[in-house]
Amino acid sequence: MASEVQANNGVNVEALLAAKEALTNAPEAAQFKWRAACEWKDGTHSHSTVESFYGLGQDQHRKTTFAFDADHPEVFASLDQGATPVEYVLVGLASCLTAGIAAVAQNRNIQLKSVKATIEGDMDLAGILGIDSDVRNGFSGITVKYNIDADAKQEDIEALVAQSQKRSAVYDIVTNPTNVTVVVN
Repeated sequence: MASEVQANNGVNVEALLAAKEALTNAPEAAQFKWRAACEWKDGTHSHSTVESFYGLGQDQHRKTTFAFDADHPEVFASLDQGATPVEYVLVGLASCLTAGIAAVAQNRNIQLKSVKATIEGDMDLAGILGIDSDVRNGFSGITVKYNIDADAKQEDIEALVAQSQKRSAVYDIVTNPTNVTVVVN
C-alpha cells in the first residue's frame, strides 16, 4: 500500500494543534498583549518598532526588533519615507489572511503552489481632511482578491479562504469595533 503524500506548506500544524490543546487546558496563558512603540521623526514621518509581547503568562522577546517607517506620499506635501498607516492596515490584513490560508491548507493536506493577494481600501479624503464631517475618516470598503494555485478543487480553495477569514485576528479587528484608549502622560 502506497503512503499518502503529505502537503508541505511550511506550517507546523502539529505545534499549532498542541498549542491549541495546551491553551484550552490553561486559558489564562492565552491572554496576550501585542506591543509596538512609535516615535515621531519629522513632518508626517514616524518610526515604529516591535520587539516584545506578553503571552503564555510572561513577557516574550523577539529574536530581532522589527522596524517600520510610516509617512505620507509627496502628493500630501510629505517626504514619502514609508508606507502610510492605512497601507500598513492593508498589509496586516493581507498577511494575516494569507498566513491563515497556509495553515489551513497544511492542516487539510492541500499543497499550495502559490498564493497571491491584492488588496484595496477605498477612502474618501473629505473626511480625514475635515472637508465633510459626514464622511468617515477610515475606509468605506476593503476588497481582497486572491489568486491561489493549489492541488485542490476550486471549492476546497474557497473553503481555505473562508476558514482563514473566520479565524483571522486582523479581519476581526478591521470588521468589528475595538475599544481604543488613548492616554497622554
